Amino acid sequence: MKRYEELAEQYGTPLYVYDLDRVAEARRDLRTALPDEVEVYYALKANPHPQVAGALRDDHGPRCRAEISSVGELAAALAAGYPADECLYTGPGKTDGELDEAIGKGVRTFSVESLSDLRHIGAAAQRHDTVARCLLRINSATATATTSIRMTGTPSQFGIDSETLTDTAADLLAVPGTRVVGMHFFPLSNARDEESLIGEFRHTIESAARLAEEHGIPLELLDIGGGFAHPYGAPGPRPVYGELRAGLTAALDAHFPSWREGTPRIAVETGRYQVSGSGALLTRVVNIKVSRGRKFVVLDAGINTFGGMSGLGRLLPVAVEPETTGAGTLELDDVASLAGPLCTPGDLLGREVPLPRLEPGDLVTVPNAGAYGVTASLLMFLGRPAPVEVVLQGGRVLSASRLEHHRTPA
Repeated sequence: MKRYEELAEQYGTPLYVYDLDRVAEARRDLRTALPDEVEVYYALKANPHPQVAGALRDDHGPRCRAEISSVGELAAALAAGYPADECLYTGPGKTDGELDEAIGKGVRTFSVESLSDLRHIGAAAQRHDTVARCLLRINSATATATTSIRMTGTPSQFGIDSETLTDTAADLLAVPGTRVVGMHFFPLSNARDEESLIGEFRHTIESAARLAEEHGIPLELLDIGGGFAHPYGAPGPRPVYGELRAGLTAALDAHFPSWREGTPRIAVETGRYQVSGSGALLTRVVNIKVSRGRKFVVLDAGINTFGGMSGLGRLLPVAVEPETTGAGTLELDDVASLAGPLCTPGDLLGREVPLPRLEPGDLVTVPNAGAYGVTASLLMFLGRPAPVEVVLQGGRVLSASRLEHHRTPA
């Protein structure tokens, strides 16, 4: 914790600190949990910082690729060293301008959400005299896990409803400028336990095999999605998936006997699992007040700094990591709401959070903040400056930078 105090003194607060050694540990843990042949896509939405994303470019085993959903994320991926032709471009609202820029920079693989989305991609590819490789994103009619963030089995802007493929498969396979090369599933996010994760992957693999056979969908690449969990903004270790490798291997052997030889290639995608544990948010106490019996600790970091989605109640509550001092660990013997500095009652990072006894000027650490931090926040709301982001490796500062927002002529 002394190191955090030194960094906070040097760079001010709020401050993000990312440790690339922890990124490397998470990368190794994930590779150990997966069959060797399975490819990994890093979802840049979790943290697009070029040095953080770049630390996942693994030279050992199957190469880590980039999953992106905008030309901004494409720029970040390129800056991090990911070749454009190894990026998977996803998302339900790809505009003609985005597609032209992405294809012009070398992106060739796209996840497709609908027939009209596929036609937009095909038209853009034809404008560039090329052919786009496309994965049909499937919104399965059924799912298995019920305790995680569901991403399938309901009406959604994401994916092609699996029950409509009987009527649409022929049209999907015949769009000029495209070549369907496989399927993309993303049934859940942040699985609550390993059993749920394995069960959903097993269901996805079974569904992919059945749909490919029933509708004649080519299957060179099968992206079975993610769901790898990690604590967010609260203390806790990264899960260890001791049964996942065997579970995936058995399911793939049952439905795709040649998958080890690359028929089809198998991929997963993950963001938070690889980077959440690498980051900490450092923030100082600005004020402490009591209102009608409730205590509020006001910080210099709010929803403009950490997970703007928390303003919608989606990511509450964060928790504070107790400071470790020469006298031991400070006890969490107080309770208060963590409020940010913004002029809105929605600027709360946590309600009735266990805390140590705090005073104005004290440094507060929010752990596991390496994912969905700065760029998932209401960064421009009320015009406060973005937090500084410091990157460490081997305890040494590699860089310190701050995102700037300014107006330019249109």
